[in-house]
Amino acid sequence: MIRKILITGGCGFIGSNFLNIMVPKHKNIKFHNIDKLTYAGKIKNLNKIRNSNNYSFSKLDICNFKKVNKVIKKFKPNIIVHFAAESHVDNSIISPGEFIKTNIDGTYNILRSMNKKIFLIHISTDEVFGHVIKNKSFNEKTKYNPRSPYSASKASADHLVSAWNNTYDFKSTIINCCNNFGPYQDREKFVPVIIKRILQKKNIPIYGDGKQKREWIFVNDFISSLEFIIFKNLIKENFIIGSGIRFENKALTKKIISLFEKNLKFNCKKSKLIRVKDRLGHDREYKVDCSKIKKLGWKSKTNFDKDLLETINFYKKKN
Repeated sequence: MIRKILITGGCGFIGSNFLNIMVPKHKNIKFHNIDKLTYAGKIKNLNKIRNSNNYSFSKLDICNFKKVNKVIKKFKPNIIVHFAAESHVDNSIISPGEFIKTNIDGTYNILRSMNKKIFLIHISTDEVFGHVIKNKSFNEKTKYNPRSPYSASKASADHLVSAWNNTYDFKSTIINCCNNFGPYQDREKFVPVIIKRILQKKNIPIYGDGKQKREWIFVNDFISSLEFIIFKNLIKENFIIGSGIRFENKALTKKIISLFEKNLKFNCKKSKLIRVKDRLGHDREYKVDCSKIKKLGWKSKTNFDKDLLETINFYKKKN
């Protein structure tokens, strides 16, 4: 029986959405959240559930082994969902050391604080596979080919988790997901940047030719896959999660503008697409094949226009 779930990085984008859904839905489970509260992790993201009887919080950095170890030993979770990470690719190019420290050392601290009874769900990214070659989708057997300091740090963390499974008989599962969008995402990320610039009636920067292609899943949809994995007890697995919905960056920007104009009657004439210098080592395309988890019974329910409009309205209210 699942009694306790510990979450790392629960004040960040995906972590806060996970808690806002799971805490009220599963009142018989105690949730403990540990978060450093960086610029991308805000305590106010959890205003809906922060006073819930089955929720508690500790402010701490996963790079501090003594504190991580103390919390895990005291809380005694059945499951750890490990969201905590530095995740902005541009920042990883400028300051790779922070990504190595948090994403690799932080994951190591989680692993060495655990025991074999704990089910670790390690949240990673499809970026560890590099970019698509000859239109072949990534699957669970795709070889790793990280091409940025961020993806290299996440690939390293994935390998640590896998090594602990093999060496110490841990029962961890690694999740490689496509791009998420939705409420509470930090405003430096692609979709929030577009929305913010439109709301401010400013031009929208587009890297290079804007033809880089990404797969997108609504954050609540991704969380449904995690809930599926938790309650199906899918241990010692690797899963790729996606929606099958892909857009070139330029096309997605135009899509958001269209939703503003048609659904919100918002004048976007002052928000023009402006080409800026491309990111160093920018991956051209990601494409995932999540047949494995689909065969077990999970299916994506992302309704792109509806979910994107919900996301736009979230940021519009906050603007």
